[in-house]
Amino acid sequence: MKKVVVGMSGGVDSSVAAYLLKEQGYDVTGVTMQIWQSEEQAILEDNGGCCGLSAVDDARRVAGQIGIPYYVMNFRREFKEKVIDYFTSEYQKGRTPNPCIACNRYIKWESLYERARAIGADYIATGHYARIVQLENGRFAIRNSVTAAKDQTYALYNLTQDQLEHTLMPIGSYTKDEVRKIANDIGLNVAYKKDSQEICFIPDNDYAGYIKRETGYIDVPGNFIDTAGNVLGRHQGIIHYTVGQRKGLGIALGRPMFVVAVKPDTNEVVLGSNDEVFGRTLYANHLNFMGEDHFEEGEVVTAKIRYSHGGAEARLHMVDADTIEVTFAEPVRAITPGQAAVFYKGEVVVGGGIII
Repeated sequence: MKKVVVGMSGGVDSSVAAYLLKEQGYDVTGVTMQIWQSEEQAILEDNGGCCGLSAVDDARRVAGQIGIPYYVMNFRREFKEKVIDYFTSEYQKGRTPNPCIACNRYIKWESLYERARAIGADYIATGHYARIVQLENGRFAIRNSVTAAKDQTYALYNLTQDQLEHTLMPIGSYTKDEVRKIANDIGLNVAYKKDSQEICFIPDNDYAGYIKRETGYIDVPGNFIDTAGNVLGRHQGIIHYTVGQRKGLGIALGRPMFVVAVKPDTNEVVLGSNDEVFGRTLYANHLNFMGEDHFEEGEVVTAKIRYSHGGAEARLHMVDADTIEVTFAEPVRAITPGQAAVFYKGEVVVGGGIII
């Protein structure tokens, strides 16, 4: 009997994932990753996220209901180093990181997978809305889930071949409604628990406030400028702004203005019209090859530049071994340094990188 460790967040998705795997005949162990940095933070998070004390209570109760062993494993140090420090550092560099991508790659997979193997597990499993396939070329890849509304492939582009080969994603073939129905039918009290909508370690959604509390960062005001370099006014510090932002700028210019760029070297925030937020070319590095082991010159893909982006046709050009130029057929809105550019062929992720 194959042994699998399921990362259980206390939510309905991972709970049903554990149930389905047990029904399929696996030897299932449930694990919640303790990543909160303080008891106060853990208590704050009570709305269905994966960081709070309520997550442990709910996951333990579910494990008891479906009859599997359950453990809490401490990943505080790894989460601090790989996710929180990365997140705060990137914002101070004028970039907009996606901490879920870092958490998936380094915590939910790398760290959990290492511990799972240490206790003799063959696989780890999660409640992500995605599917894993082995392609004709022999490589493993992430494939879109059956439900576009919940598809989570974008945040999983960075997984390695070894990780994919030893991962199960049992709910990728179900819609959210179907997952909730399964949970309700077997009597799980998390069946209609709401999803967390914000970054789990910042429950109040105040990124700048969190960065200042976490790092001691002090805002350094600077100039708002337009795309021609003219000074428009003063900003309160670069960590408060991201490309494409319109609300919360703290400046009134008599017309809608958007953040076009954040320039940490000169401590300037560039503002422009909505048209000026669009671009056709981006560069990305820290590449991960997934469905393909290299990209052909001029290869055409569908590229997504943020989680909520629907994707757009683009051509790829390798600048060097770890830098890629991506040229879109039509301009796309708010190409944002720090976010991921993820490349698809049909439903399959072929690779991706971090926008620079």
